[in-house]
Amino acid sequence: MKRIAVLGSTGSIGTQTLEVIRSNAGELQATALAAGKNIDKMEEQIREFCPKIAGMWDEEAARELKTRVADLDVRVVSGMEGLLEIAEMPEADVVLTAVVGMIGIRPTIAAIKAGKDIALANKETLVTAGHIIIPLARERGVKILPVDSEHSAIFQSLNGEPRSRVEKILLTASGGPFRGRTREEMRGIRVEDALKHPNWAMGRKVTIDSSTMVNKGLEVMEAKWLFDVELDQIQVVVHPQSVVHSMVQYEDGAVIAQLGTPDMKLPIQYALFYPDRRYLGGKRLDFYELGNLTFEKPDPENFEGLALAYRAARAGGSMPTVFNAANERAVALFLDGKIGYLEIPELIRGAMDAHTVQEDPTVDQILEAEQSAYEWIASKTRQ
Repeated sequence: MKRIAVLGSTGSIGTQTLEVIRSNAGELQATALAAGKNIDKMEEQIREFCPKIAGMWDEEAARELKTRVADLDVRVVSGMEGLLEIAEMPEADVVLTAVVGMIGIRPTIAAIKAGKDIALANKETLVTAGHIIIPLARERGVKILPVDSEHSAIFQSLNGEPRSRVEKILLTASGGPFRGRTREEMRGIRVEDALKHPNWAMGRKVTIDSSTMVNKGLEVMEAKWLFDVELDQIQVVVHPQSVVHSMVQYEDGAVIAQLGTPDMKLPIQYALFYPDRRYLGGKRLDFYELGNLTFEKPDPENFEGLALAYRAARAGGSMPTVFNAANERAVALFLDGKIGYLEIPELIRGAMDAHTVQEDPTVDQILEAEQSAYEWIASKTRQ
């Protein structure tokens, strides 16, 4: 029995992870769950999966949850202390990190130090602290198993091949709902328009990031750390059908790709059972029905998020943190109707322009850079 601690259990990745655990109940067990403040969903999950510990980021939510599940044998914890306790708990073999934001950094470090394998669905961890996480994982002999669809595809395409023979990583992107539009055509974009992803069902924040290509920029930075390649070895390819999830080109010219229908349960299950493969229900690719696969160059002029991500990655140090934090806050403001769609990349660019890079930042310095980016955004957007 493999025991899984799920951080972010009520979100899109978390709920699909629990679907995978439910389908493999004889081999997988959810030994701990953690979420933000969705009490109703968490109570439902606790009653079905019977974890030993349940954590809520919001302390008031934790108090209410404790009352609701008083009839069950589960301990309710809260805040960062609760996340750290879950990350380190002896009863977990794998910690799946699907929390949104940089609160995932400390629990991931704690889990690695405790010898847990990491199923990673939290981009911010490697984007902002890859220089800390990757060496630590190597030192402790811990696997970091990517859950992102694209990174899982790369991981699978590397399977059995020598890493030293990799020439290029081809990271695919759907292009989002506004592919092909100019900045002028995107000027009046509404929240409901940006939340209509053509292929994937994701959380609100990630869906907006996909539409601006910021998400792909974060994935570029994450791929650099996960697969130990140079930035110039990562090429983004727009692939509207989202069938080829990503590819690896080797130095002999061969390209190995992973293809499949857009279903996040596949990379989740692959990470939880790695190196094994297990049956997964769902629609299979029908190449006769599919017909054509198309590929395009990205458009960094009209989708500046990707260009800004490359700029942040080249600057290194604390700059990726500022890129990520500025985007996080700008997206929140857009979702709240306080700024326009095109102001998202403008605010990211402004926060990066205002920042002085700190090399090799500690976790505390990363969090300070995050806070300074938040403060800069607040100073420019006060209503």
